[in-house]
Amino acid sequence: MTTPDYPGVRMVQTDGTHALALYTHGPEPTDPHDAAVLFVSGVASSRLNWAAVVRQLSSSMRCFTYDRAGYGLSDSAPYPPTAESLAQDLLYLVENVPFKNPLILVGHSWAGVLINEFIALSGNGHHVAGLVLVDANHETMPQVLNVNDPDLQAMSEGINSYIAKGIAAEHRLTQQEWDALMAEEATEKYAAIARMEEDEYAASFATLRDKRLSDQQPLLGQKPVYVIGGMRSRDWNGMYKAGVAKGNGTEEQRRRVRELISTADEKSESIMRRHLQLSTKSKLVFARESGHFVQMTQPEVVAEGVKWVVNARRSW
Repeated sequence: MTTPDYPGVRMVQTDGTHALALYTHGPEPTDPHDAAVLFVSGVASSRLNWAAVVRQLSSSMRCFTYDRAGYGLSDSAPYPPTAESLAQDLLYLVENVPFKNPLILVGHSWAGVLINEFIALSGNGHHVAGLVLVDANHETMPQVLNVNDPDLQAMSEGINSYIAKGIAAEHRLTQQEWDALMAEEATEKYAAIARMEEDEYAASFATLRDKRLSDQQPLLGQKPVYVIGGMRSRDWNGMYKAGVAKGNGTEEQRRRVRELISTADEKSESIMRRHLQLSTKSKLVFARESGHFVQMTQPEVVAEGVKWVVNARRSW
């Protein structure tokens, strides 16, 4: 059903306990074999951070965004937002719409874990056309690059991350899009679900590793996978400088964070390369003018990734 206040939004039932808001952008495909795009957000992230990418792509192809349970217009779920439960919600979404065209799944950050959980549930069927992974988490990430390092957290205490990381100044959203994102993130509903997802984040990696999907590679066969790496050092250096200015951290904590920054991009690259194992047809690029939120600061890089997947499918 559609909602009267938001005529372009469809509410999709999941398991009978809650409904998800699905947003449609761009023209309907004329060929059933052409791919559409479905965007999957990272931990504690609104669908609205994809706005600049959607704007670039939706003039020529069908795109979908959705509010995960607890965000935006979607209902809250009666159970914790584990990666497995969020993947199940995604499967309900795919099955209950249903989408007429195969989907290019575009996932940022934690969505790397969510999409792998989704593939573990749904298999590599017709519904998956390919992937674009945007600085996405791999199941081994905490063992290589711990974004929740306690010293990094200490340096970041009380810091506005959008300002410190340069996103507030460098994002490519329109003013209206940026204001909408900020307004949603200022709500109590957003704060509540963001905390709940962050509580489930750390455990999700071991849960995914236990499924041993790495033993089944390439999970997607020859379906194209485009991997985009951001420059983690940009974000962490910005947070470090803001933390020092605020007086955060001991001298030892500051020293350790400088060490983390010095190796962050090398370690991040090693993680991005592991995603390439998902397919025999994969490509890795780096958004060197961006930190983690590539879709907000270099949306054209993500749009190019989608176009690469579209073109790679035609060469099958």
